[in-house]
Amino acid sequence: MNYALLITIIILAFSFDLINGFHDAANSIATVVSTKVLTPFQAVLWAAFFNVVAYLVFELNVADTIAKTVDTSAITMLVILSGLVAAIMWNLLTWYLGIPSSSSHTLVGGFAGAAIAQAGWRVVHIQVIVKIASFIFLAPIIGMIFAYFISILLLWICRRLNPFKMEKRFKTFQLFTSALLSLGHGGNDAQKVMGIIAAALIVFFHGVDPSQVPHWAHIGVVNGKIHHIPDWVVMGCYTAIGLGTLMGGWRIVKTMGSKITKITPFEGVAAESAGSILLFLTEAFGIPVSTTHTITGAIMGVGLTKRVTAVRWGVTQKLLYAWLLTIPVSMGLAMVVYYLIKFITGLS
Repeated sequence: MNYALLITIIILAFSFDLINGFHDAANSIATVVSTKVLTPFQAVLWAAFFNVVAYLVFELNVADTIAKTVDTSAITMLVILSGLVAAIMWNLLTWYLGIPSSSSHTLVGGFAGAAIAQAGWRVVHIQVIVKIASFIFLAPIIGMIFAYFISILLLWICRRLNPFKMEKRFKTFQLFTSALLSLGHGGNDAQKVMGIIAAALIVFFHGVDPSQVPHWAHIGVVNGKIHHIPDWVVMGCYTAIGLGTLMGGWRIVKTMGSKITKITPFEGVAAESAGSILLFLTEAFGIPVSTTHTITGAIMGVGLTKRVTAVRWGVTQKLLYAWLLTIPVSMGLAMVVYYLIKFITGLS
């Protein structure tokens, strides 16, 4: 058994989670930094802590969905390796360019593209891909609606209160709402890589007598649903995304925290509340949504409460193009990577 290949995939998977952390750190810290409630360093520490705490909160619904993106018969170690390499390449490129694209859709696109290169389009579970892709549009729209109505509700509640005192209170509230958003980010995003590692372990030990599978590699599956992943995988993924968040992601913070609309502590609370509610709901249903799309829509929603022109629609239009391109570009990139690795190494 080629343990070197398995170890390589696991290292790449944790690396993807690390990159995901600093690529998506902006999602949970941009508003709290732009309102000056926390310094950038304090914000990443705060977010990283709650990314890891997510381990104690969430079940493995998203991990199960990711593992079922394609037909299990088409998943090989080469497919997983190629999908991860492609996803890492796209994430690094979009981070360098300061584009807050979706790590979720990058991983799904890479995984599906490599499987298509291996066995053709028939192996892709289209209904799963469509459900995930539909949230490219639904997540920002729902986030925007939630944030808009939360903003209106908060304005109504605070209509007779002293604005200066409420500004101070909202700065305190924002610590709580940013923590919830980081919790949702960790619970949703770290699980995607857990699903990939789980798939790799299942494929690697396929055909081996269950009693001979090492305890550290045991994946519990009941009625076709993953219900147990080894603790070292779970803690490794949450830790990696937490460490990645500590590394920041300042290019994207600038886009999220100031270019879409100007954010105040009040608006930060509304946007983060909306984003965290949506992340908790989608995680419960096992839908791997983009934290990026969710909080972007929420920031747009709080901007709309001021006036339509408060939102810089030109910026959001550019973001939308990047979001639409992520899955197809990741798929194409994964196909190219698959053929290159196969040609160079002879793997199948």
